[in-house]
Amino acid sequence: MSSQLRIYVPEHPLLKHWLVVARDRNTPPALFKTAMVELGRWLTYEATRYWFPTQEIKLETPIANCDGTIINPEIPIAVVPILRAGLALLEGAQSLLPLANTYHLGIKRDEETLKPHCYLNFLPEKFNPDSRIIILDPMLATGGTMMMAMEELTRRGADPALMRIITVVVARPALTELSQTYSELNIYGAMIDEGVNSKGYIVPGLGDAGDRAFGT
Repeated sequence: MSSQLRIYVPEHPLLKHWLVVARDRNTPPALFKTAMVELGRWLTYEATRYWFPTQEIKLETPIANCDGTIINPEIPIAVVPILRAGLALLEGAQSLLPLANTYHLGIKRDEETLKPHCYLNFLPEKFNPDSRIIILDPMLATGGTMMMAMEELTRRGADPALMRIITVVVARPALTELSQTYSELNIYGAMIDEGVNSKGYIVPGLGDAGDRAFGT
């Protein structure tokens, strides 16, 4: 059975609400950052549903003994924010996964050629093959940045089938690009927009997430 890239857009009113706040051009940077935190939190919640291996344990409450289920502590969990904009989603993801390792990856797109280049790479030399990896990037436009990120991750042993991409707005060109090479991927976003303009921005999108989140 062949694998196929899957994109999930959860039907949750909180996601819809915070997406509107993020899209609005009149939203000030502080409130935009809050919207990104909340979107990162709720999308991470949806992305990790039924995803982590669990184990059954026995425990003692203040009243009696009982059974419980916990996330298997032997399975490494990693969060990879794509700098700079991915940092805006990181706080929300970390609030749910405080024990996850965070590895920063800086990728910047040339505004003239629209080609990405990596300027910072704090990924480990080798990932545990069982690692669950969450990649954070608020916008997937043409797919170039995420393709470079995926190349760096897989080169270090990460398994695309064990990854989740958390984004806010994704354009169809990015989905097409990623599906051709990484069909095992699962992407969670708040909205799918149809295309990008001549400058590589998603339309209608939400503008430059990094600039808006950090007020620059």
